[in-house]
Amino acid sequence: MAGAPAGPYGHPMRIRIVDAFTDRPFAGNPAGVVLLDTNAFPEDDRLQRIAAEVNLSETAFAHPLPEGAEADWALRWFTPVTEARMCGHATLATAHVLGTTGAATGTVRFATLSGVLSATAGDSGMITLDFPTARLTALDVAQDAAGAVVGALGAEARSVHQAGPYIDYLVVEVADESAVHRLAPDLTALARSGPRGCAVTAAAEDPARGYDFVSRFFAPACGIGEDPVTGSAHTALAPFWSARLGRDELTGLQASARGGLVRTALRGDRTLLTGAAVTVIEGELLA
Repeated sequence: MAGAPAGPYGHPMRIRIVDAFTDRPFAGNPAGVVLLDTNAFPEDDRLQRIAAEVNLSETAFAHPLPEGAEADWALRWFTPVTEARMCGHATLATAHVLGTTGAATGTVRFATLSGVLSATAGDSGMITLDFPTARLTALDVAQDAAGAVVGALGAEARSVHQAGPYIDYLVVEVADESAVHRLAPDLTALARSGPRGCAVTAAAEDPARGYDFVSRFFAPACGIGEDPVTGSAHTALAPFWSARLGRDELTGLQASARGGLVRTALRGDRTLLTGAAVTVIEGELLA
């Protein structure tokens, strides 16, 4: 029987789907992960087509860098429709695959569009990401851009902040946790409103449940209606809630249908994001 057909690079690519920011399958945020054995990325159009075929919120592509480079691996992320400058859950998923396959151990450094990011695996199976802390700029809710987003969300905002520079998100604070759960945004209107994504958040009603704040994240302009668990958004949520709650180490619950927990630790201009990951599918990309 003939073997599997080779792709354009002489052999099939291995592709894995990993659930990130969860310790059990079919929860958290699934990401595609492709580890390349070349020293360069394929053409951008091919990466984008693969990400569109995988059709998850992000697909990560990584290749090893030579000894002496600024990082160990080069890493890029693609949504089904565009390249992202930063992605937390797909970085966590990539680090998980590197660790479980033996391709890397300990701390791994990634060269990305957001600078050098690192991922450190702990003995418990948890992985900690070191990302740049987002800068928050308060906006007037009545301003056009903020007002359009709030209108599309269909919720009353307590505050609105712009987060950057590596992410183009709005952080919208609403009255309470139940308001976050009740959100039913107009995704078509939200896609027209301007920012790449919008994190809607509130303080936890009962911190004894194991989390300090709650959020949901929407990015229809990037081909993502509601993202299950968004690591990059927590680089903005961490400083936002640390300033309000008076603690640098917090836990956020992203209250999507799949759900997931992100442990955050604010370290000045860096934010540590900690979570677990589980590989659920492994196969070959033949085309």
